[in-house]
Amino acid sequence: MQTKAVSTEASHSLLSRLRETVRLQRSKTPPPVWMTALEQGTDAGFFGPGSAVWTVNGASPTMIAGIRALLLQTLHPGAMAGVHDHSRYRADPMGRLDGTVRWVMTTTFGDTEAATAGSNFVHRLHTRVNGHYTDAGGTQKKYSAHDAELLRWVHDAFTEAFLGAHLIWGGPIPGGPDQYVREWAQSGVLMGVDNPPKSVAELREQMADFSVDFKPDERVAEAVRFLRSPGLPKNLRMIYRLLFAGAVSSLTPEQRRLLSLRRPPWPAITANRLLFGLVNLLLGPVSPSELAARSRVDKLRDPLATA
Repeated sequence: MQTKAVSTEASHSLLSRLRETVRLQRSKTPPPVWMTALEQGTDAGFFGPGSAVWTVNGASPTMIAGIRALLLQTLHPGAMAGVHDHSRYRADPMGRLDGTVRWVMTTTFGDTEAATAGSNFVHRLHTRVNGHYTDAGGTQKKYSAHDAELLRWVHDAFTEAFLGAHLIWGGPIPGGPDQYVREWAQSGVLMGVDNPPKSVAELREQMADFSVDFKPDERVAEAVRFLRSPGLPKNLRMIYRLLFAGAVSSLTPEQRRLLSLRRPPWPAITANRLLFGLVNLLLGPVSPSELAARSRVDKLRDPLATA
């Protein structure tokens, strides 16, 4: 999505891309301030053009990756408790999504100052997120959004989901999958993650270590029911069902078992591949966030070109 009154607050989510496309085509509303701010800055950011992170986080498969990440994150009872007790996802799912997307896009495409400020803002929001939960062994534990292990879990689940979706539906990654994990570790550092994985092997090892903590209880079932049908406008429901089916199909059999989900009997992966091709054809393969970032980088390379 790149020109002619087509803008979006969430270019890595088809749900948000379509919602914003329809809204802006009708109202000609300008893009949000945070997106236009990506055109400003003093450097290329933590990643930059040609990086693995720009390639993965700006591509169409992230339209499904966000759903996959949320499904995975529910399996840890500490993370699920924080979402259940403090998140506004049930009352305002689109607002919650847009907030997450803003952080992802700013971290990915903003300059280093903007990416750091965005992460610090999320840190401040998380200060009040704490409470108690019962772990998989029945022990009562305290949780905090700043807990080192919970931060690592959220980062690892996000990384696994976005990389996994791209490997199914995306194109080549500069430097390969290991390069994406290694680069995106910087986002974990910004969020306070201690020792984020630097390779696919480390990521898989950490995910396996977390599996002993998984607790697929009623809270998880409630979150899965919501993610299956989050009460979207009618014009988005069919598309979302297709995306959700793709997310479920992309999970491993063990992940689906823990989430009590079944792989659709129809070819959801192929159907989403066709959908992504159509979206890229109609809206363009480059997100508006990346276009804004490219504009910033071009100006830094040749300030006189835009004078």
